[in-house]
Amino acid sequence: MLKIAYHPIFKHNLPLGHRFPMSKYELLHRQLLHEGTCTEENFFEPGVPLDEDILAVHDANYVKQLRELTLDKKAVRKLGFPLTEKLVQREHLITQGTITGAQLALENGIAMNIAGGTHHAYSDHGEAFCLFNDQAIAASWLLRNKKAEKILIVDLDVHQGNGTAQIFADEPRVFTFSMHGAGNYPFRKEKSDLDIELADGTTDHEFLSILSDQLPKLIDSEKPEFIFYLSGVDIIESDKLGRLSCSVAGCRKRDEFVLSSCKEQGIPVQVSMGGGYSPEIKTIINCHANTYRAAQEIYF
Repeated sequence: MLKIAYHPIFKHNLPLGHRFPMSKYELLHRQLLHEGTCTEENFFEPGVPLDEDILAVHDANYVKQLRELTLDKKAVRKLGFPLTEKLVQREHLITQGTITGAQLALENGIAMNIAGGTHHAYSDHGEAFCLFNDQAIAASWLLRNKKAEKILIVDLDVHQGNGTAQIFADEPRVFTFSMHGAGNYPFRKEKSDLDIELADGTTDHEFLSILSDQLPKLIDSEKPEFIFYLSGVDIIESDKLGRLSCSVAGCRKRDEFVLSSCKEQGIPVQVSMGGGYSPEIKTIINCHANTYRAAQEIYF
């Protein structure tokens, strides 16, 4: 059975002006239930991660300042959110959702987090709506608990996974692959193990051609025992923060290719949602729902 991390706090009632990106989590949950792609049995509410799991990736002083709400104003501005106790609680639960999801993927082949994909969180600071790096923390958990010896992170959000690249820069057991818009945030990019920068206006054909060429090569050369997939839907043409020109159908084909590749190779995969900022919320929900539809069709 497909297992999905979801908690009502994921929607997090932010001040006016910050609500829109967050409302999609609750709406996506409702849509998946309404259309019958999922039932309540598919969803689990994550708890709070152990300190040792977070501190294996993030600086202790940074974590302390987050929890005590004592980050300086400059650091808070980088987050993009007002720093509140509820926001920090939310980030803890999202992180545990991905850790638990990784554990469930080992059993079921795949698990998903309806939030997460917080790839802009560095070891010692957060930025761009990312406080803790959920997939990095879960990857570290797998390594430390000897559940995998080689991990591949496939980041197909329109924005480079700069925090993930920094965290694993000196970790040969984790291969970071980020395929993103060259002209998009972050404007000073980190160095992933493999970065593929896409020109503004990149369409389905080019995007899927590059992905279908590169991913099998990476799986063959790196021989990962586990894959983390960041399935941001901000690659589509209508996205306000993206500059690519992929279609909704092309975005679904991307998901189908990644998940089919994992299934065919017998590699467990954990999927976090990442970004999606089209003007119409129904477009965002449909694109994210496509990832779940593909997972159900391919795996179950």
